[in-house]
Amino acid sequence: MTKEKTIDAMEHAREAHIEQMTKIKFLIEGKNIDSLTPVSKMKCEFGKWFYDDTQKIKSVLGVQFYESLDRIHEEWHIQYAKIHTIFMGAKEEGFFSKLFKTHKVDDLELEKAKVYYKDLEEITKDLLRLLETSKRRVQALSASKFS
Repeated sequence: MTKEKTIDAMEHAREAHIEQMTKIKFLIEGKNIDSLTPVSKMKCEFGKWFYDDTQKIKSVLGVQFYESLDRIHEEWHIQYAKIHTIFMGAKEEGFFSKLFKTHKVDDLELEKAKVYYKDLEEITKDLLRLLETSKRRVQALSASKFS
């Protein structure tokens, strides 16, 4: 992967996380959402890039940055899974819920989701800050590091 493609992939990962946060917010507000982020950290847009060629990314970012991004990305997905379970969880659903892809969430569960979302916002800020720092690090590297 070239330096430019690496920077583009990092920017795409950043945008994907921002987009998912918007979708999660809309979900909490009661709107129907298509294509929520997968719960698995390996299957989201960021994860597809980040875990595709682990050794190459570690060599470009450095082990410390790689491990920090991995840790906070995993933390994001753990927190996100709580919200996902509330809205898409294993509760028994009726015919119309399945048909319209809705899931009735009681008030207590909705309040929990709002608290989880606040925590997710903080984790997202940390993730985006670290991703931006990593991107600046990549921008400063020589193109020869990518051959």
